[in-house]
Amino acid sequence: MTREELATHNGQDGQSAYVAVSGTIYDVSESDYWREGNHVDAHQAGQDLTVELKSAPHVRSVIERYPVVDKLVERPAVAQKKPALSGLSIAIIALIVLLLVATYIVAL
Repeated sequence: MTREELATHNGQDGQSAYVAVSGTIYDVSESDYWREGNHVDAHQAGQDLTVELKSAPHVRSVIERYPVVDKLVERPAVAQKKPALSGLSIAIIALIVLLLVATYIVAL
């Protein structure tokens, strides 16, 4: 599940409440602590809470009690198109090759 898909599971308007922690997505919908997708007015379902859990007053095993529904996947980075060589770059390369060839011929 991508972050965008996770965001749709925010516990509001009848949606399930999912949270991600360290790449694993948990269903916290049945928890009284996650009413309407809100956890004690500090966290909202539909998000990756990995960083927030590090400062939580409870241990990680608390979240691990909930059912696992999926893994959080990152969208692959869009490959950036490499720019083509400019005319100046081509001219410089051609000049270098020409100089190398001329040096080789003179050396014979």
